[in-house]
Amino acid sequence: MSPRRSYDQYCSAARALDTVGDRWTLLIVRELLAGPRRYSDLHADLPGVSTDVLASRLKDMERDGLATRRRLPPPGAAYVYELTGRGRELLPVLQALGAWGEAELGELRPTDAVRAHWFALPLLRALRGMGVGEGLVEVRLEEGDFHLYVGVEDGPVYGDGPASGEPDARLVLDTVTCAAISRGELSLEDAVRDGRIEVGGDGTAAKAVKARC
Repeated sequence: MSPRRSYDQYCSAARALDTVGDRWTLLIVRELLAGPRRYSDLHADLPGVSTDVLASRLKDMERDGLATRRRLPPPGAAYVYELTGRGRELLPVLQALGAWGEAELGELRPTDAVRAHWFALPLLRALRGMGVGEGLVEVRLEEGDFHLYVGVEDGPVYGDGPASGEPDARLVLDTVTCAAISRGELSLEDAVRDGRIEVGGDGTAAKAVKARC
């Protein structure tokens, strides 16, 4: 575990950065917003992080009360990391950073890694902006499927793969459209109106999206 560094400034922003300002920490939080994850899964979805740095950051997050480590019961018998309530409180921080970073995103570069679920937080923000208060939303991209839990106050915010049950809404779109929404160049409403997003499902989330379009 690395020694805790501090800006030694009596300022809440500085204190927050003492805890989450190290490189990779907030991206680990982004991954753990999907719920419990094994170390190997985290490493696979954080391309570029070394095993030593990832292990160090996870230990720091345990020390600072952002994450916990536990062993799954048989037949899993693997260790997983998950956010604490304090860690989950970083969701609006990541949402705000994502909104601020829209202007920095630009076009996909040849060196950029992409994971389908990295679009989860921008789409979650767009759905909330459309007035979707709650519901399970499944998203289908060519890179893969993921699902969103809109309006949750506890537990996972999103998950990899199709929804385990019948979703309240199903969105089918391509990555180009999803990236444009993430960059703030295209609204979810306009994408639906233009036929770039297919909306399925009969739940309240689907009805809320269709009502706005």
